Amino acid sequence: MPPPPPLRRTPVQQRSAERLARILDACAQLLDEAGYEELSTRDVAVRAGVPIGSVYRFFSDKRAMAAALAHRNLDRYAERVAARLAERDQDRGVGVVVDVMLDEYLAMKRAVPGFALVDFGVPATVERPGDDPNHLVADRLCGLLAAHLGRTADDVLRRKVLVAVEAADALLRLAFRAGPPGDPQLVAETRLLLHAYLSPVLAG
Repeated sequence: MPPPPPLRRTPVQQRSAERLARILDACAQLLDEAGYEELSTRDVAVRAGVPIGSVYRFFSDKRAMAAALAHRNLDRYAERVAARLAERDQDRGVGVVVDVMLDEYLAMKRAVPGFALVDFGVPATVERPGDDPNHLVADRLCGLLAAHLGRTADDVLRRKVLVAVEAADALLRLAFRAGPPGDPQLVAETRLLLHAYLSPVLAG
C-alpha cells in the first residue's frame, strides 16, 4: 500500500476535507500556469480563497503540498484503471489490460490540471527509496492486475510491472516533452513496447 499523503493534519469534517480539496485544486492550476519552481503556498492560498494558515495547517511547505497532489493523482489513476477493468470484467485479455493502463494515464496527462508536472511524484530528487513514485505506481498496478487476472501478485509480476512502469515513464516523458497531446508516434512505440514486454508474464 502507498504511504499516506504528507499531511500535517488529516481532515475529519467535510468542511475541512473540502478546503483541502480546494487547496490541491489551486496547487494543480498554478503548476500549469507558473511551474513548480514558481509555486508558492501564498499564491495557492489566494487562488483557493483560504487563509495562508489553512495551507500551513495541512502542509509544511510547497513540496509537501505537491506530494499530496501526486498522492491524489495516483489514487484517482488507480480508481480509473479499476473502473475500466471492471467494465471489461468479461474480457481478461492481456492487450485490454495494457491498453487500459496506458490510456488512462494518457487521458490524465492531457486533461488533468497539474498532472503534466506532478503526475505521481514531485519533480525533485527522491530522498528515500520508499518514496520513489514509480515504485508506488507499480505496486498499485500490480495489485489491480493480479485481482483482474485472478493471479497472485508475486515477486515476478511486481518486478515486471516495475520495469514496464520505468520504461513507459521514460518514453512518455520524451513523447510529452513538447507538451500535450504528446508525440503520437512515440506514444505508439510505448504501447508496442508494453504489449511485447508484459504479454508473456500477464498471460502466464
